[in-house]
Amino acid sequence: MAIYAATKNAVRTVHEGLRTESTDGVVRTTAILPGYVRTDLADSMADPQIREQTRKNMDAMGIPPAAVARAVAFAIE
Repeated sequence: MAIYAATKNAVRTVHEGLRTESTDGVVRTTAILPGYVRTDLADSMADPQIREQTRKNMDAMGIPPAAVARAVAFAIE
């Protein structure tokens, strides 16, 4: 999870840099940074205990992918 968190933060940081540096309106940015989304991420995990815990967490806290899709559609419109 450390690598995942680091790369997500890197994307956020690059986005923030682009947003603050592009004051002439040539580059427009929008970031959608959802939290825990219900995906098939757990299927890629080799450790059965971690895989099961990840699935339980997604069921308990994960937001549906459709919610992310609606946010993206709203930002584009």
